[in-house]
Amino acid sequence: MPEGDTVFQAARRLDDALRGHEVTRFDLRVPQAATVDLTGHTVHAVVPRGKHILMRIGEHTLHSHLRMDGSWRIYRPGERWSHPAFKVRAIVGTGTREAVGVDIAEVKVVRTRDEDELVGHLGPDPLSDAWDADEAVGRLSADSRSIHVALLDQRNVAGFGNEYAAELLFLRGILPETPVSEVDVPALIDLGVRTIRANRDRVDRTFTGDTRRGLTDWVYGRAGRPCRRCGTLIRRGELGADPTRERITFWCPNCQR
Repeated sequence: MPEGDTVFQAARRLDDALRGHEVTRFDLRVPQAATVDLTGHTVHAVVPRGKHILMRIGEHTLHSHLRMDGSWRIYRPGERWSHPAFKVRAIVGTGTREAVGVDIAEVKVVRTRDEDELVGHLGPDPLSDAWDADEAVGRLSADSRSIHVALLDQRNVAGFGNEYAAELLFLRGILPETPVSEVDVPALIDLGVRTIRANRDRVDRTFTGDTRRGLTDWVYGRAGRPCRRCGTLIRRGELGADPTRERITFWCPNCQR
């Protein structure tokens, strides 16, 4: 599942492959941007912003979001794709590499100076050089909802998804429905930053410290199975800002009180 660390890694791979090269192929397969052509312009950088990827080309930025199933694949020109063509939403090619956006969402092109129109609403990003812990704590602390819902709101902190919310709340011993006002927000943010920065450079994300398959999570995706700490069966529920945005929650009723 794409979260902030996954997006960071994707942007880093794209930047390594494309930065400094002239675009020789530019093809956006979405109606609202299908006529845009940045062929001939230079890729200046590819940067992550929370769960968003910003590919800066010439004076413009190609913006994309991975959502649940999206990804950017990198090929050599002419190399056979490992996915069906109908899933492709964007192609940015140079003389040596071809970046192919598969099932990506929110594909838009704006002038780089106008990037804030797309990502200016986001809260501080713990993987950004501009990370501001005090700002993140202030935004999250001002949220009157449950901590699980507030932590997923990208306007508070950019980059934490459902897996991070479940695992961080377990590690801090906090029930998902706990009001933010009852949470030690600075401690939770500090843990989240340390965890996502550690996972940023790992091949496989882990919260337990064990990267072996099936052993990376404490509670996420483990409903009905024994807690790794106390043996109590992990529970599952749903929480959301409204009924249309509910997310699955996982918790240990003994370790999280």
